[in-house]
Parts: sequence; C-alpha cells; structure tokens
Amino acid sequence: KEHPGTFVIDRNRSCFAMHRAVETEDGAFSLEPAKENEIGFLTSHEKDGRFISFYGDAHPIYAGNVVKAMASARYGYPEVAKLFEREVAAQVSEEQPERENAWVRFAEVLEDGLRAEVVDAIRLADRIVEVIVRAPMAARNFRPGQFYRMQNYESAAEGVEEIRLTMEALALTGAWTDPARGLISLIVLEMGGSSRLCAILEPGQEIVLMGPTGAPTEIPEGETVLLAGGGLGNAVLFSIAAAMKERGNRVMYFAGYKNKSDLFKRRAIEDACDLVVWSVDQGPEIPARRPQDRSTVGNIVQAMTRYANGELGEVSIPLQSVDRLICIGSDRMMAAVHQARHTVLRDMLKPNHLGIGSINSPMQCMMKEVCSQCLQRHVDPSTGRESFVFSCLNQDQPLDCVDFNFLHHRLRQNSTAEKLTSLWLDHLFEQREVQVV
Repeated sequence: KEHPGTFVIDRNRSCFAMHRAVETEDGAFSLEPAKENEIGFLTSHEKDGRFISFYGDAHPIYAGNVVKAMASARYGYPEVAKLFEREVAAQVSEEQPERENAWVRFAEVLEDGLRAEVVDAIRLADRIVEVIVRAPMAARNFRPGQFYRMQNYESAAEGVEEIRLTMEALALTGAWTDPARGLISLIVLEMGGSSRLCAILEPGQEIVLMGPTGAPTEIPEGETVLLAGGGLGNAVLFSIAAAMKERGNRVMYFAGYKNKSDLFKRRAIEDACDLVVWSVDQGPEIPARRPQDRSTVGNIVQAMTRYANGELGEVSIPLQSVDRLICIGSDRMMAAVHQARHTVLRDMLKPNHLGIGSINSPMQCMMKEVCSQCLQRHVDPSTGRESFVFSCLNQDQPLDCVDFNFLHHRLRQNSTAEKLTSLWLDHLFEQREVQVV
C-alpha cells in the first residue's frame, strides 16, 4: 500500500507471489515465479542482484501459527543460503581478521544509528512535556506528519515499593527533527499513567523508539493552506507548517488553546506561517506580536468566523482562497471544524477545498494493520457506504468521511483504566519523592 507496484501479488491468496532464484550461465541469479507444485520463499522484487524473502504469516503455505512460522524458516533458509555459495567458497582464510574487523565497524554504525537515548525532558506547559531523544536513523527518516512509538525499558525504569514505573507504548508525534545531530523532539500530553511517566525520563536513559511510522502528510506546491490546531495538536503542525512553507505554499494558521498558559513553541509557529490567528477558550487572549497576526477569545470555529468577517482586522488571506484545510486536535474540536465547514463557514470557504483531519485513534501496536486497535469508521457522504481504515497506517483522513461519534467512543474505551492508573501513580509518588520535570 505504501509503495504500490513493488511486489507482484498472488490475488487468489492475497499474499506475495512466490518466486525462486534460478542460477544463470554466468553464475548470477534471476527470479522465476514458483511453479504450481513448488514453494518459493522470495518475492518478485529484484534490484542490483538483491532479493527479498518472506516467511511466517506473510507466506501462504506457512501462515496460521507459530509452529508453521518456524517451519517456514527451517525450509526457507537453504533458498537464501544458496545465493551466497559462490561468495563463501571464494573466501580466503587469511582475510578472516579483516572481515571480522569490518563486521565490528558495521555493528558500531548500527549501534549508534539505532539506539535511542533521552537527551532531556522539558516541561513546556501544564500537562505538556517535550522529550528530546537522540536516535540518528529515526531522525533522518522522519517526514512531517509521521509519529513514533516510544516506551521505557523495564530494567532502567525507576522503582517505587519494588514496583517498576514501566510505561506502555505511546504514539508520539515528531514536532521537529535535527538529522545532522540525530535529534527528535516528541511532545507528550499528560493524560494517563504512561504519559505522566515521560516527565521522569532522565538524560542518558536508553529507551525504545520505533519509527517513524504512519503515512507522511501530503505536501502540495503553490497552494493556500489553512492549518487548524487545537491544544497538543499544534505540536503536530510544527513540522507540517515548515514543510508547507518550504514548498512555496501560503500558510495561514489558526492556533487554539484552552488558556493562554497552554501556549508553547510560539516562535516555531510564527516562523513557518504567513499569518497566525491565536485563540483561547477563556481568560486573557494571546497578544499578536506580528502586524499581520490576529488574536481573539473563543473556540477555533469562532476564530475562523470572526477572521473571515473582518472582525479581527484586515483580512490579508481570505478564507475563500484556501485550497486545503488540515485540522489536528481533539476529536470534538475536529468534529466542530468538520460541521462548521458545511454550516457557518460554508460560504466563507472555497467550495472545492480539500478538508483533512489527523485522526488520533487509540493505538496499541502501531505496526500498520496488525492489532486493529486504531480502526476508524468512515461513511461516504455521497453513498452512505461504510468502511474502516487503520489510523496507524494513515492518520490523515478526509473530514467528510470520518465518523466522529465512533472516534469519540473509541477514545473513551480505556478511560476508566487510565484514571485508575493515574490514581495509582499518585499513590506511588506520595510514597517516595519522584523527581518530575
């Protein structure tokens, strides 16, 4: 799905088409489809004389259970080993020390590139913590809109009353990356027990970091793009806004917060946007620092309406020029924007604009279509046809198709357990003073 056309698919079995490596006259190998009674362990992919093998549940003959998966390796490894027979036979024993040294150097490169280590944990606002991680390969491969799966190691976790403060895996967005230094910024909203434990991560602590994963946000060229962020959703938009600006788009940003004190990384927003409209649900407003920016007290929809009507001052970028609207925030905030696009904002927006929401479904495995925890219901607005998508594979979804009531109930399915875990964490923290940023 991510790279269509890369592999030939066996449509009858819904799996990779089995292939076998056949040696040619010059000693090289080429791929041939497995015959009807043959079992192949190679896919159709061939590049620069290299192949890709597959086993276990990905294989039509050995799918189903762990025993079959083990059997696939048992019978499949000779197919891979024969690809290297000539190379192994040509090895000279005197060169073995150099080969071992090369392996050590290679292993050191992998160790440095794949290891994830906490650089710092910083509190940005009430209930919002930034965790900066050094993970070179994960930083180099990040593209705006993707996220990471993070958790601590039990062996390195702090203990209270012989209880290890081990977190479950968290889906965290990459706010920014520094590929040259291998750094990643992850923004955490403290809600349940695991997210609260991010505040006790210490510099130098090794953690588990998988990713980047999920589909990156589509970055067009030469469009007028409206970004709407609510609370922690603003962290997701930092890298997206910068990428939009870099590709020559005109970027306007509606940044919504509950209170003025919830604002964080203000300069990151301003630097990447042509126009920012700040809004808070209550209390004093966020003063605009640039002449083109605006500020108001109200929710994100009210901010859009007031801006479009000219109530906040000169309208430098009309909403009717917006080609693409990307909304990221709570499920209620995104549902409100979705509804407003067809009601109070209908005549203010371009009729054929593209509306996208970054859907924050509950996640467990984050390995793309494995555990089904992140299933999201869609309803086609034209036909009423129902379908389901995996949000961990593609979190950017058409606002008009998303069933927000379904999403709301899915997000609340673990609410009781999260509250109990947080209370238990309060109890443990009271038993022993735990340093929290």
